[in-house]
Amino acid sequence: MPLADRFLDIRRDPHSDELLARGGDSEAHSVLQRAGFSAVVRVHETYHRAPTGLTQDDETPLATDAVARLRAAGYHVDCDEEFDTDARPASHLPLGSSVAHLAERIRQATTTQEAADALTELTAAHDGILAALDDVLTATADFHDGLGQASDPYTARRLRYLADEHLRVIRSDLAHTRNTLADRHAPHPGRSTCTGEAPATERERSAVCACRPRRARSRPRRHRSPPD
Repeated sequence: MPLADRFLDIRRDPHSDELLARGGDSEAHSVLQRAGFSAVVRVHETYHRAPTGLTQDDETPLATDAVARLRAAGYHVDCDEEFDTDARPASHLPLGSSVAHLAERIRQATTTQEAADALTELTAAHDGILAALDDVLTATADFHDGLGQASDPYTARRLRYLADEHLRVIRSDLAHTRNTLADRHAPHPGRSTCTGEAPATERERSAVCACRPRRARSRPRRHRSPPD
């Protein structure tokens, strides 16, 4: 990780008087979002701002909380004097870390059954992660139905479209993949279980396991626009 990603500034812009946070990596951005900031994505920069409609009295505790959370996570934060604090709140693992753990289980899987077991947590019909995500999208759509602004019905339709089209395809494909893996009952030919220990018959008992750590692979995402 570049050292520059460990530094952030949280200050009021001298020209617009906006409360802005700049710098940091994706983890720092998550901390800022949980503290109440909103992300602004530009071509060459992602920064964060306070939500619109807040007074400066409202913004001060928001910024102070962000400074405290970031410093507790090990970031170096320069800030306006009014936001400086010695507080270091305790941090807790976010819900997303549980999903990330499933990816690690799949990376470490040596059999089709182990991979299928991990995917089951995503695809379980009643209480899987994707079923819960469907419920969140539907609840958010229902919330927008009666919110009152002209754009709210469109937002509700868009959220239902995401649940009914995109998420439905993901759930169906992953469930099929999970079932196919569960039926194969086969070891992965490119992976083996390694204890990291030398066998009792090995003359060089100080030998170190030479297995290479496996690397995660990522694939580009494609997006489709929802209908009007």
